[in-house]
Amino acid sequence: MTSSANASTSAPSAPAPEGDAPLTFVDCPAPSPAAPACNANTWRVLVVDDDDDVHVATAFALDYVEILGRGVRLTHARSAQEAREILLRERDFAVVLLDVVMETTDAGLQLVHFIRETAGLSALRIVLRTGQPGYAPEQQTLEQYDINDYKAKSELTRPRLLATITAAVRSYQQIRSIEMSRRGLQRIIDASADLLARHGLRAFADGVLTQLAALLDTEPEGLVCAHACNGQAPYTVLAAAGVYADLIGQPLDALGDHPSVQRLMRAMQQRRSLYLPQETVLFVQGQDAIDLAVYLPLAHHLEPDTQRLIDVFCLNLSAYLRNLSLIERLQQLAYRDARLELPNRTWLVERIGQLVGDDRAGGYALAIVDIDDFSGINELMGHEFADDVLQALIERLRASLPTYVEMARVSGDGLALLGPQRERWLPTLPLAWQNPVRVRGQPFQIRATVGWVNAEDFEQSGMHAIKNAATALKDAKRHARGGVVQYARTMSVRSRHHAELLDRLHHAFHEHELFLVYQPQVDLVTRAVIGAEALLRWRRPDGQLIPPDTFIPVAEQSGLIDALGAWVMQQACADLRSLHQQGIGLPRVAVNVSAVQFRSPCLLERIQQALQRHELSAHHLELEITESVAMLSDAQVEPLLRQMRGMGIGIALDDFGTGYSSLAYLERLPLDRIKIDRGFVQQLGQNTHGARIAEVIIELGQRLQLPVLAEGIEDEASWRQLREMGCQAGQGYWFSPPMPLSALVTWWQHWHESGIARAD
Repeated sequence: MTSSANASTSAPSAPAPEGDAPLTFVDCPAPSPAAPACNANTWRVLVVDDDDDVHVATAFALDYVEILGRGVRLTHARSAQEAREILLRERDFAVVLLDVVMETTDAGLQLVHFIRETAGLSALRIVLRTGQPGYAPEQQTLEQYDINDYKAKSELTRPRLLATITAAVRSYQQIRSIEMSRRGLQRIIDASADLLARHGLRAFADGVLTQLAALLDTEPEGLVCAHACNGQAPYTVLAAAGVYADLIGQPLDALGDHPSVQRLMRAMQQRRSLYLPQETVLFVQGQDAIDLAVYLPLAHHLEPDTQRLIDVFCLNLSAYLRNLSLIERLQQLAYRDARLELPNRTWLVERIGQLVGDDRAGGYALAIVDIDDFSGINELMGHEFADDVLQALIERLRASLPTYVEMARVSGDGLALLGPQRERWLPTLPLAWQNPVRVRGQPFQIRATVGWVNAEDFEQSGMHAIKNAATALKDAKRHARGGVVQYARTMSVRSRHHAELLDRLHHAFHEHELFLVYQPQVDLVTRAVIGAEALLRWRRPDGQLIPPDTFIPVAEQSGLIDALGAWVMQQACADLRSLHQQGIGLPRVAVNVSAVQFRSPCLLERIQQALQRHELSAHHLELEITESVAMLSDAQVEPLLRQMRGMGIGIALDDFGTGYSSLAYLERLPLDRIKIDRGFVQQLGQNTHGARIAEVIIELGQRLQLPVLAEGIEDEASWRQLREMGCQAGQGYWFSPPMPLSALVTWWQHWHESGIARAD
């Protein structure tokens, strides 16, 4: 049974009861337990008592009373059981006035237990009343069940009852406020988890609307507007819901003179939230990117507690907005190369992943363009210059390729090209670098190699597609440098063999499976030994010899040649010192030095350390360089060679005529001799270009006053013919095969004791 009371603020006031409770008494019709509520905004009080007189008296005392701005509405229960049934149906009571003794002596306390433990009504305030003087529950019970007050019915005069109810209502209001704040904060936490999972500003803005609606227990309605902090960009609608849904992506002025426009701009300009009677505009401050403003039409004004919660939510949003800007910048760094402003490898993997399984991807191809000797450009000219070279190539490619071909940077000097209709752009790729580019105002000739793979060999993932294109590129670097090579599945087998060989070579180096052999170099006229070339060999534990032309290129491509070269230099000097100590007067030892070693800043220091450690003079050492070394920049090679030659170290140009031979090398480099490749020597006596090239090289050496040494002299006829041509020195099986140091000692002794070392 429910009775209602409401007070009118226009009625005369009565004196306040004890405790100065804010009570107002008004003139209303005669009190009745069933009187209707004058105001729906009331505090609900449950009266539980088995005495009808108590119900009537309580209704009379509280009829037409306002407590903290609201009227009081009573609900009556005449037993603990009836109260239980009511509380299970209706949970919005502020206070329960409860008789301790009803059906049983502990019926009231049993109901208290039910309220707290079973119904879980922790905010409901309990005031115990008893008609039995001297009966009171224990203090422990009062504390355990959070009982607000305990009164004897005889002492509850109307003023005291009002004071008790007022205190209980105030306590209920505070507890409810705390509970609402806690739930609101939990919703903020839940909303935060949702917003953190959203990627991109638009998704974030959409989440803001959704989570605000959940926080306020309303349907999503409103819009989110963004404005750049620098003030240069227009106000833009990022997200909208309800009647505003069609405005997404439009400038704010598309709303015309709608009141929300003025509210949003006012919040942005004043940089604060606006809590208005039937609408709220929230301002969310960004850091260095954008600010947000959220417009929400509401049915009622937000309570102060709710406003404070919303302010907390906005602080969270502000932090997330700044983090979102950071995340977007990090994503840009994750997916783009900042130096060249190109998509990077990560982007390419995902882009190819989008194509895999798409029937329209059949005509696609992925190509990797790699600048030859880019590491040399880096070391000589610096990273910025090298990037400028790469940028010049990018501009050439953009100018020559169709716009549908996408480009990404996949390595230091590797540019990936991805596009359909491969037959239209792949064959013409080399034309992009056929002519010199301009780098910092100067012409620069780019040489590049291309490996590519068609869509059929993408193998279901971007990673595999890039791997296969890179495999084709490596194969091209080894066998067709400067060309355009398509991936074939056999390349993967070769690539695995290459990787396995490199792994075994690392192991061999550390397990001392590598050793040196020496091939004597002989004066072709006097047959005096003028030196010996140190040659690196590899013997497996099972006795198998791995050919140098198999493992040396692997060492050069991997960079291991730098460590191997340092070891060869030390070992060759140690062996020469050992020969001298045995009375073998070998004039010098020749050591091969690759272009990779020449790019090392430690090369000269290593040579000096080897000579000093083994007490050798610089003239005991000759360095054999290939034309790949000669092709390095003048500023990198020439000063170093002149410094070495100034020390007394000999410089020989090895395999002259087999590479990009240029007379300019002979003119500008400080050389002591030229070596003719064995391929030309072995054609002597035949009417071939090779035989004539050998003759031209010898004549060229004579004109430039550069001694010439021929490799690969296999027979007496070759020796005699070379000698007659004017070739000064040679080496080859006619004199001796390459041999270990111990065999060289024996050979030396035989060579001199037999009198061979003389002119015939």
